[in-house]
Amino acid sequence: MNAWRRLVPLVAAAALLLPACGDGGGPSVPANTLTVLAGSELKDLEPMFPDIERNTGWHLQPTYTGSLDGAQAIVNGDKSDLAWFSSGKYLTLLQGTSGRIVTQTKIMLSPIVLGVKHSSAQRLGWSGNTNVTWADIAAQSKSGAFHYAMTNPSSSNSGFVALLGVATAFAGSGNTLDSGNINTQALKDFFTGQSLTAGSSGFLADNYVRVQDETNIDGLINYESVLLSLNAGSRLHQPLDLVYPKDGILTADYPLMLLNNSKRAAYDKLVAYLTSPDVQQKIMTMTNRRPAIPEVKPDSRFPNQLLVELTFPSNLNVINQLLLTYLDEIRQPDTVVFVLDISGSMSGDRINSVKAAFANLTGGDTSLTGQFARFRKRENIVIIPFNGAVVDNQVFTINDISAGSPDINAIRQYVNGLQPNDGTAIYDALIEAYRVVERDYVADPNRFYSVVLMTDGENNTGHDQNGFINFFKSLPLSLQNVHTFPIIFGEASPAALNQVASVTGGQTFDARTASMSLVFKQIRGYQ
Repeated sequence: MNAWRRLVPLVAAAALLLPACGDGGGPSVPANTLTVLAGSELKDLEPMFPDIERNTGWHLQPTYTGSLDGAQAIVNGDKSDLAWFSSGKYLTLLQGTSGRIVTQTKIMLSPIVLGVKHSSAQRLGWSGNTNVTWADIAAQSKSGAFHYAMTNPSSSNSGFVALLGVATAFAGSGNTLDSGNINTQALKDFFTGQSLTAGSSGFLADNYVRVQDETNIDGLINYESVLLSLNAGSRLHQPLDLVYPKDGILTADYPLMLLNNSKRAAYDKLVAYLTSPDVQQKIMTMTNRRPAIPEVKPDSRFPNQLLVELTFPSNLNVINQLLLTYLDEIRQPDTVVFVLDISGSMSGDRINSVKAAFANLTGGDTSLTGQFARFRKRENIVIIPFNGAVVDNQVFTINDISAGSPDINAIRQYVNGLQPNDGTAIYDALIEAYRVVERDYVADPNRFYSVVLMTDGENNTGHDQNGFINFFKSLPLSLQNVHTFPIIFGEASPAALNQVASVTGGQTFDARTASMSLVFKQIRGYQ
C-alpha cells in the first residue's frame, strides 16, 4: 500500500489561523470599518479591498479563521459585523447561530472537484472523460492505482464538502444522506487512496506542489478555483485534468452573512457592489471562481460539462455522525509525535498551559471544535519530553475515547507528571522524533505521521540546526515528507522554528498571541 498515507500533512482549523474572535472595532478603528470573520481562502480578494472602499465607502477589516472555528466563534458571541466563509450551510444548522445570521447572499461559486495529473488521468482513462463517478474513483483508490490529497474535513471546508459529497453520492435512495445510509465500506474504499492531508486548501495545494513528481501522488481534491489557479501558474510540472464526477458534486457559494443588524445599510451597499456584473467579472478573472449571478456567464476556463449538484444534508446530527465516523473508522489512522520542551524555563504557568492543552485533547474541551480535535480512535500518540537531553519516549495507543477510559487517562496522567528542569536540546529531540517515525513506519506504513514541536527557548546543547537539517536530508524520501509543526512560545526563536517548518514542509503556530490550547487544537486539523 502506498507510502504517502503516512504523510501528514476536525471540525477546526483551515489554513491557518488567527484567533477567531472579532471585537466589532475599538476606538482606533475608523467609523467606516466593517469587521469580517472570514475564511482564510478569501485572502485572494484583498487586492479588491481598496476598490470596494472607494465604491462603497466601507473598509473591510478581516479576521481570518477556519470555517468551523468561525462557526464556533459565532456561537460564542463573536462581535464581527459580517461573516464570509466558503459555505454557510453547516453554520446555519447550528443551534445558537440562527438568530445571529440576519441575512446572507451568495457572492461567487466554486465546486469541489478532483484535479488529476495529466499522465495519471490518461493512464486511468479519465482525461476528457465526463462519465467518471465517485465509485470509479473509489475502485481505483482501493486497488492502489490512484492516490490523492485532500484536506481534513474537520478543519477545512474543501475536505468537509468533499466528504459530504462523496458520502451523499454513495448513499443511494435518491442521494439524500441520513443516519441510516452512510456507506462506511464504500467510504473506506475511497479513502484508501488518500495519501496526503492538510488543514487548509492552500496548504494542501502547496504540499501537492512539493511532492508532485512522486509516483504515488496522482492528484488532489480541492476547490475548482484552486486547481485552475495551479494550472494557470508556473509551479506544476504537468497540468491537472479536472474531473467532475457525473453523479454529483457540492459547490461552495461563499455567502456574505450579516451578523450586526445595525450595519444593514452598509451590508446592502456592499452586496450590491459585489454582485454587480462588472465586479462579478473581475472576481472571476482574479480568483478563478464562477459568478453567482446569471447575467455573467462562466468563461472558457470553465468546462461546459453539466454539473449535478448534490443535496447538502439538512440534519446537523447526520453531518456530525459522518465526521466522527470518518475520524474514528474511515480515514487512515495517524501517529502524532509530540516533542515537548520541559526545560527549566517551562516552570509554572508555561508547563501548566501545556497540561491544560492535553487535558482538552483528552476530552476536556466539549465545544463544537473541541469534540473533533480531541484524540480519536486508532491514533498512536507519542510523547517525547526533552530538556538538556531527550528525557523519555512514551507511546499511547487509543482504542477507547470515552471519558475516563484507561487510554485517555494514561496520556493525561503522563503529561501532568512532567516536571521542568535543565537546558534545551531542541534538535536532539527532533532527531529522536524522526527516529521514532522511522521505526513505526517500518512496522506500519499505512498511517499519516506528523511531528509537533513545542519549545519556549533556543537550542543550547546537543545538535545544532545544521546538524538536524543534515540528518533530516539523509532520511528516506518517505520520511522527509513527514512534516513538523513548531509552536513558538516564550523566548523561542521564530527564525529557527520557521526554518524547521520550511525544511520539513510544516507550518509554525504562535502561542505567544493565542492560548496553547487553541494552538494545539489548530494543529490537530493538519494531522
